[in-house]
Amino acid sequence: MPNDVIARPRAHPAMRWLGGSRRAGSVSERALLVSFVGGLLALGAAIARWPHAVPISFLFPTVVVAGVVLRPRPLVMVYGIALVLVTGWVPHSGVGLTRSMFVAVSVVAVMAVMLIASVSRARIGTRGFRGDRMFAELRDRIALGGQLPDLPPGWQVSSCIRSAHGEHFSGDFLVAHRSPSGDRLEIVLVDVSGKGTRAGTRSLLLSGAFGGLLGAVPSDQFLATANDYLARQGWVEGFATAVHLEVDLRTGEYAIGNAGHPSAALFTFGKGRWEVIAGGRGPLLGVVPGAHFPRQRGWLGHGDTLLLYTDGIVEARGRDLVDGVDRMLGIATTTLLSQGDVAREVCSAARSGGMTTGRHWPSAVCDHA
Repeated sequence: MPNDVIARPRAHPAMRWLGGSRRAGSVSERALLVSFVGGLLALGAAIARWPHAVPISFLFPTVVVAGVVLRPRPLVMVYGIALVLVTGWVPHSGVGLTRSMFVAVSVVAVMAVMLIASVSRARIGTRGFRGDRMFAELRDRIALGGQLPDLPPGWQVSSCIRSAHGEHFSGDFLVAHRSPSGDRLEIVLVDVSGKGTRAGTRSLLLSGAFGGLLGAVPSDQFLATANDYLARQGWVEGFATAVHLEVDLRTGEYAIGNAGHPSAALFTFGKGRWEVIAGGRGPLLGVVPGAHFPRQRGWLGHGDTLLLYTDGIVEARGRDLVDGVDRMLGIATTTLLSQGDVAREVCSAARSGGMTTGRHWPSAVCDHA
C-alpha cells in the first residue's frame, strides 16, 4: 500500500508558541506564558500609574519563576517584555541614573542566568525542578545497587563509599549479588573514567548493566562480557577499571579478576599479615574488544579477609602509590585486631589523611569469620 505524504505550510514561530499544536507545548505551558505576559503588562501599568508605591523589584521574582517553569523560546518572549519594561522605567525611576542602571544590569544578569539554566533543562527535556529530582533518584539508584546481601553464619561483608568536598556523583560504584542457592557471592567494584556528574551518569548506565550481568553470566566471563559491552558504547573516554570477586560460601574458595584496577589485598589470619594479590590482571574495560581476563584463585580460611578498594584510597599528591597501600593495610590491620569495620575505617583514614581530593572512596571487605 503506498504511503500518503501531506504537505503543510510551516507555522510562524509565534504561532508555534501560542497556537494549538500540541508539538509546540502543553496547554499548561501556554497558560503559564499568557499569565507571565499578562502579569508583566499589569506590573508595567502599575509602575507607570503609581511609581512610588509599586517598586521595580517586583520584577525579580517574576523573572526567576519564569526561568524555572518555561522553556527557552517562550522564556525569551517573557524576558523581551521585561527588558522593555525596565528600559521604560530607567528614565522615570526617580532614584538617580546610576542607581537605576544598577537595577537594570541586575535584572539582565538574572535573566541571563535563568535563560542558561532553562536551555540546560531543555536539553534533557525537563522543566522546573524535575531535573534535580531526577539526578537525586539516579544517585539513590546507584547507592541501592551497591547494597550488600546478607550472608550465612560465619561470613561478614561490609562496604563504604564516602565523598570529598560534598561531591555526590562519582565514577566509582559497587554492585553485589548472591546466587539464588545462597552458596555464591559476587562483588564488582568499578571506577569509570571522568569526574563529577558526567562520570555519575556513566556510572548509572554501567551499574545497571553490570548489575544485570552479575549472576546472569558465568563468573569467569563477567569481565570479558562487561568489556565488550563498554567497548560498544563508543564513548570518547570509554574506559573503566574493575575488580570482580567470586566467593564460594560453602568452601571459602575465591576467584578474582582484575581489569586495570588496584590489586585486592588478602589478610591471612594464620600468618597475621596482608598480601597483595597481583595476579589475574587484564586490560582496562572498553579499551581492547575481545580481551581475555585471567583469574587468580585461592581459599579463605577462618579469620581471613579480602579487601577491595579504588585508587582514591591509596593515591596522594607527592606520595608513592606503594606508601599509600602500606598505610591502608596498616590501618586495616589495626582495625581487624580491634574487631572494627575495616571498610569504614579505611575510608575515614583516606579522607582525614589527605590521600586524595575530589573523589569518592569506595572499599569492600569480605571476611570469613
